[in-house]
Amino acid sequence: MSRRDDHPARQSAPFWMSSYADLVTQILIFFVLLYSMSVIDIQRFSAALASVQHTLGIPPGTVEPPPLLFDPADGTELADLDELIFQRDLAQLLGVYRRLELEVGDAAQAELLLEERGIVVRFPERILFDTGSADLRPEALAALDHLLPILADIPNAIRVEGHTDSRPISTIQFPSNWELSTARATAVIRYLIEFRGMDPLRLSAAGYAEFRPLAPDTTPEAMARNRRVDLVILRVSLGAGEPRAQTE
Repeated sequence: MSRRDDHPARQSAPFWMSSYADLVTQILIFFVLLYSMSVIDIQRFSAALASVQHTLGIPPGTVEPPPLLFDPADGTELADLDELIFQRDLAQLLGVYRRLELEVGDAAQAELLLEERGIVVRFPERILFDTGSADLRPEALAALDHLLPILADIPNAIRVEGHTDSRPISTIQFPSNWELSTARATAVIRYLIEFRGMDPLRLSAAGYAEFRPLAPDTTPEAMARNRRVDLVILRVSLGAGEPRAQTE
């Protein structure tokens, strides 16, 4: 008579547990490596990405690294993750810039600039406002409407910045150039939100008074150039740093 085991047989872990634990471990190692790299080698990054795709059962090519503005085959390496993000932002901005080129100029009567922080659409005062006023002129509405289809179609945050010249102003409505420049930026934003339905979470206003001049206020022409409103389309990564509602 065979001896009966006094202890019940041990229950083995479910068959899927081993694969699941292996997958979690590989993902953890992948992100630890990303965090620890001080210099990103694009070829090694692509290889790591392919390994994770294989583990997750994702067909090769389904997920690609962010687009770069150079060929990794030439041996160029990114200095750090910030540079990778900047390259991706710049690629997106260049696409927006090309679209804006078709609208800015004679149609929108504005100047188009590409800066490190983003794209600047610069409106001279005479296009948007009368001197000393923060009421949008009829010509301003047409100029802004030319840009609206593009502004509504992109994810970037937009900041409207008002600027004045150095001549002081002191009225009941505008005690100083601070109030005037901020009111002008706010007037543009209110039009885009209240009359054109833009998302207010993407917009912000800033007034710089006379303290961000483009040229010294020594001639009437220079003073006219300094009186302006800049519509700044921020790089995507900069917009992500804007304050968020606590309920989001």
